[in-house]
Amino acid sequence: MQNKIEIEPNKTVSWSSTVTSYFKPKILAMLALGFASGLPFMMYFSKLSRWLTDVGVEKSTIGFFYWIGLAYALKFLWAPVVDRTRIPFLTRKLGQRRSWMMIAVLGTIIGLALIASWQIEAGLGLLVIGAFVLTYSGATLDISVDAWRIESAPNDEQANMAAVYQLGYRFAIMAAGFAMAGADVIGWNNIYYLMATLMALNIVVILYIREPFHEKRPENIGLKAAFKANVIDTYLSFIERYGKWTLMVLGLVALYRLSDFTMGVMTQPFYADIGYSKTQVGLITGTFGPWPLILGAFISGFSCVRFGLMRTLIAGAVLTIITNGAFAWLATQTDASSIKLLVTIGADNIAAGFVGTVFIAYMSSLASRKFAATQYALLSSAYALVCKFIAGFSGVIYEAVGAKNFFLLTASYGLPALILIFIIMAKAPDAAKGLVHKDE
Repeated sequence: MQNKIEIEPNKTVSWSSTVTSYFKPKILAMLALGFASGLPFMMYFSKLSRWLTDVGVEKSTIGFFYWIGLAYALKFLWAPVVDRTRIPFLTRKLGQRRSWMMIAVLGTIIGLALIASWQIEAGLGLLVIGAFVLTYSGATLDISVDAWRIESAPNDEQANMAAVYQLGYRFAIMAAGFAMAGADVIGWNNIYYLMATLMALNIVVILYIREPFHEKRPENIGLKAAFKANVIDTYLSFIERYGKWTLMVLGLVALYRLSDFTMGVMTQPFYADIGYSKTQVGLITGTFGPWPLILGAFISGFSCVRFGLMRTLIAGAVLTIITNGAFAWLATQTDASSIKLLVTIGADNIAAGFVGTVFIAYMSSLASRKFAATQYALLSSAYALVCKFIAGFSGVIYEAVGAKNFFLLTASYGLPALILIFIIMAKAPDAAKGLVHKDE
């Protein structure tokens, strides 16, 4: 057992130290890995549906394609395999995390190439196979990248790692946006080939980064013993670590992003309802939108380092409530003013970047380094499944209560999380606050 890493609850760090911490090699590598994680997700969820629309595929069929993307919500099911299973030859050469990253990146390249070779005349079979390979490889890449991030940095650097990860992810969103514009020039098939080439560059990054330390794990122990060690013990260790606070911690994880998920589903229909054109919304969200997200992510990283995770979680919850309320304010405006839309989207994106960074840092602090991939996948899947399920009712609620009341309601969804944070701060052990990380 290694020495535990402690973070003082009220410790503050100088601004110069906070800034220079972003220039460590492992944090810069996190930028590229964030991009690698974001690009497959965006090319599947965002761009493939537009391609299918362009070639006349029915919307009901397009909707069914999103079921393939459940890989990102169900990745906890095979996270124990990524966490503990050695890949012949590759693991010996690259290590546990880098070998799985390499396999996952190769999978995303194959998936993108299969999609790139698809022709509408041949039916949807090849496209389904390509989408399946892309999404499950992308989800596997997320598992291995998350584990590498958790194991490569102590808790007091997790916020910085999360901020840079989000920055890389935002660059992937921008790249996917440029890809959609480029499809008008060189066609969708060539764009997907180009994105496959872009993903291939990440092989260099994987070869460059260092493999984090792992405890030696037993081999050739039999199927039953392996299942116990790799699956059952993983989840039992989480419960043992947090004890009676397990449900409280999981509740906070499940509810912290609920406001964002539920309101986000209805923002595009809302813009149309109040008279904003696609050009207005597209220009603001596409060119201006990513920068407040990046700003919010880095402000959150600074806040986590200087003021601690729990205080920053509180700030994020309050920001979420306020910015959801901003949409309720926009619903009361009678003119489709671009300035008002820009202010509302800008405020919401700052909050989203801020909340995303501290949330990733908090979940990272909860996962044991011994079971990093599996436990982090469990946490991220928990909030994704809960939030996406509840968000499915957003359209019904929106139609029933109207835009203003809908956004006021989604703002109120932030209150349970805020209450849980205060309870954990006041009563919970340090581990539940992200203040102590013990390698079990």
